[in-house]
Amino acid sequence: MPEIPATPSRRDIFAVAWPLGMKAMMMHGIIAIDAYLVSSLGEPALAAMGLAGAIGALLLGFQFAFSSASQIRIAQAFGSGETVPLKTGFYIGLLINLILALLGIIAVLLFGGMVLRAFAHTPWIAEQAQSYLLVFLAMVVLEAFSHAFTSLFNGSGKTTMAFYSQLISIPVNIGVSIVLIHGLYGFPAMGVTGAAVGTAVAAFARAAYLAVMFWRITGGYLTVQGWRNNSFVEATKRHLRFALPIATTFCSVTITTAVCAFLFAKMSVNEFAAITLIMPWIHVAGVFAICWAQATGIIVAQLLGGHTPPAALDAFLSRAWRVIFVSSMAVSLMYLAVCLSSGWIYSELQDETRAALMSFLPILLVLPYPKGSNAICGNTLRAGGDTVYVMNIFLTSQWLFRIPLTALFILYWDLSVTWVFALLLAEELVKFPAFHLRLYKRKWQAGGMSD
Repeated sequence: MPEIPATPSRRDIFAVAWPLGMKAMMMHGIIAIDAYLVSSLGEPALAAMGLAGAIGALLLGFQFAFSSASQIRIAQAFGSGETVPLKTGFYIGLLINLILALLGIIAVLLFGGMVLRAFAHTPWIAEQAQSYLLVFLAMVVLEAFSHAFTSLFNGSGKTTMAFYSQLISIPVNIGVSIVLIHGLYGFPAMGVTGAAVGTAVAAFARAAYLAVMFWRITGGYLTVQGWRNNSFVEATKRHLRFALPIATTFCSVTITTAVCAFLFAKMSVNEFAAITLIMPWIHVAGVFAICWAQATGIIVAQLLGGHTPPAALDAFLSRAWRVIFVSSMAVSLMYLAVCLSSGWIYSELQDETRAALMSFLPILLVLPYPKGSNAICGNTLRAGGDTVYVMNIFLTSQWLFRIPLTALFILYWDLSVTWVFALLLAEELVKFPAFHLRLYKRKWQAGGMSD
């Protein structure tokens, strides 16, 4: 029986995963920090920032979606040991990001003011939101570069680069925002717009750091001749064919979250408050498990690019799965602690709201296990090029299952918030057999750099 080649260990996966997790945590922190800094200006200022931020997040979300696909392509190229595919993946990813940024800027300039005025409660809020958004567009352009650099570094296993860039940008964001919001040290008091300037300056610092590291490590690939598939145009077509299903999946998740949020608002105030309070905990507590799955996908793509034998791939995934099971246990315990201490954390909650939070506990104790296992499957299948199948699972579970049932439960059947919340678990259970059966067929093991 042939010996199974050595594959990355759990420590190797952790080395890729922890910077991804810390970066994700800090991204959530940036949103909280900006809201905290603007909160001193009053609720109307917060409303203006939130309204403009929703549009800005949508623009950045499209870039993130396509960058996630570029990251997998680059991981495959890195595993192959060839430089031309690395160069090709980076520059195609950058081109796509810049085109998306340009389209976003055009859309905002043409329709942004109209949308903001339609949803703002007062003309002042609309004016402040538009001012914030126009400055935020600079960040959209800068993040086009940062996302491209991050995709290259993450796909090459250098996930600490993006983490370090956040360590630079966060203090810059806080410092500049405080000065410009309140007009300290002789600077003008710009209010809400000052927060946007602080975010843009921080984005510049992040992009500059990543650009310097990119140049030091690669030299811009100026000495590398040629393109993958012998043509930049042909390589772009194939890149887009691979990327579109992944981007569609991420965009669908974003839109689904927004639709469900509008539906949740139709519940009673206490029920809506309960589900609003628990959702951030779900995102934060699940960060490590999701990032572990992402790191697993990156390494699988590298292994496929290097033509690793199927037996070695199976051994690697077994190690990754054992850790996701342990992390799911930790997440369950964290949910238990949050629910049991909700009376202390949220001391001013009404009894009905606290009872709703406690009713979520049985669901939360189970949710991390199928969610984590599905994440491993999804990232592995994407790494193997099975992107359309993964997209179909998400679209089906979201648009043919979760959203229709959420609407029925809330608008027609008037079920309790516990039943509505249970659909989070039900969606993962619906995806579970489709993901795992596809993975066990092992067709993804033929992926990698085949095209």
